Amino acid sequence: MLKRLIFRLLNLYRRLRLFFIRLRGKTPADIHARRVVSGRVWDEFCDSLKAAGAALVFPGTPRDAFQQAEGYRYLTRLLRAGLENFIEYADPAAPVLRRMVHETVKMGADNPDNYYQNAKIDGQYTYRLRGRRNTVHYLGFGTQKGDYGRTGGLAPSGYLEGKDLHLDADGGFEIILSTEPQPGNWLPMVPDTSLLIVRQTFLNQAGEQLATLHLECLDGNTQPALLSPQSLDEGLSSVSALVAGASLLFAKWARDFQQHSNQLPMFDPEVSNAAGGVAGITYYHSHWCLAEDEALLIRAKPPFCDYWNFQLNNYWMESLDYRYFRIHINKHTAVYAPDGSVQIVVAHQNPGLPNWIETVGHREGTMCFRWSNASETPTPQTQVLKFAELSQLPNKI
Repeated sequence: MLKRLIFRLLNLYRRLRLFFIRLRGKTPADIHARRVVSGRVWDEFCDSLKAAGAALVFPGTPRDAFQQAEGYRYLTRLLRAGLENFIEYADPAAPVLRRMVHETVKMGADNPDNYYQNAKIDGQYTYRLRGRRNTVHYLGFGTQKGDYGRTGGLAPSGYLEGKDLHLDADGGFEIILSTEPQPGNWLPMVPDTSLLIVRQTFLNQAGEQLATLHLECLDGNTQPALLSPQSLDEGLSSVSALVAGASLLFAKWARDFQQHSNQLPMFDPEVSNAAGGVAGITYYHSHWCLAEDEALLIRAKPPFCDYWNFQLNNYWMESLDYRYFRIHINKHTAVYAPDGSVQIVVAHQNPGLPNWIETVGHREGTMCFRWSNASETPTPQTQVLKFAELSQLPNKI
């Protein structure tokens, strides 16, 4: 509710400002130019970034120095992502398919098995996406309305999975993105579509090759438009909205997850879809908190599914550093019991059991379990044990 109220007030202010601008005989371009020359655009941008720090003192947030430091780093990562998305690569007539979320920019329980790419697009244009499928386990293309951090979220406007692509003999393909239906591979848009998100999901990163992709606007430009005072002003406004909006949204989620700490209930599909999730994936988000001598035991019997994984995040819903630590497990990397079930252990130190997930110096955070295109969606069962009790469990290495 707080996030919606903030954006409603900002939108009201913007509409009133435009109304009075027109009364004075000025055009929006005139005002943007004056704001840039006067330095007001920069002052307001810096003020908005300062206000975004409120997310770090949102009710329920941890106040110890370590987790607050991670929180401030998180804000700088959002800032870096926003500047690239809304300033450097913001022209939908000359789109660039690039990584906004990756190893050092994380948000919303980003999946360590995913290679995310996105591009600014616009429903008024038609796009062509050419590529080669290669061997990556999963490939999916989604068009979204809205934008990161904005009110209204990222509502889907079209989706196309790699398994539904028409491929040529060499594994190549061509997808048309448009509001009008197209023969062959078509990715739908609507007039207010604003974003393309590509997800490539690995089961085994060492043995799979990413799809190669190239995006072009068929009725746009080969070169991006020159920077204008208006595009800078509006871009910086979008950047600050991302930093403030995303951090506040996920701080609220993390607070709410504390109501079922160390459990994994199903997350509301409507909420996850509105935040940019995939409709075929069932999510189980929660909070975790373990004393130094405790461990979290997670048990599940995976159903028939394309993919599943479990991951550990910090409080700010950033995946922990999967480059150097074992903080997630999936359908391929898990060790299974003879009956097909899986037992995952979250612990501060190695228990000598299969499927150990490292906490990487954290005492609490958030976590996520996913089933993708599953025949059924069993809820993973959890139990907090003393670390010493783990020695009594089966499957000891």
